Amino acid sequence: MLLKDFYKIISLDKEGDQKYLAIILINEHHEIFKGHFPGNPITPGVCMMQIIKELAAQITGKTLIMERLSNVKFMALINPEITPELRLELDIVVTDDDRVKLKNVTCFNDTVALKLNCVYKIVS
Repeated sequence: MLLKDFYKIISLDKEGDQKYLAIILINEHHEIFKGHFPGNPITPGVCMMQIIKELAAQITGKTLIMERLSNVKFMALINPEITPELRLELDIVVTDDDRVKLKNVTCFNDTVALKLNCVYKIVS
């Protein structure tokens, strides 16, 4: 975990051949929220992208490095004081050329907060 104590995985379940569902809890007291933003904490988008990468690495058992992003859409602000629990739907395909293709939808309650497609290179 790149950011110590930033989030906790509540559950991580395989839902289908390449589909996974993760429920995570963002730590609303994490140091990062003192600067992003005092009195109105917003989960940084780059932190959400890191969480997705870490989940993909855990699922595949591989060390990954982001190679390409496409269709990144931040659709709603994630305030950890109001909605600390997030649902991440992950569609993961490991290719023959040492790549991991991932599609993600991140939600809280019935609100879609983030959608992204990316390709990671397997480094080990």
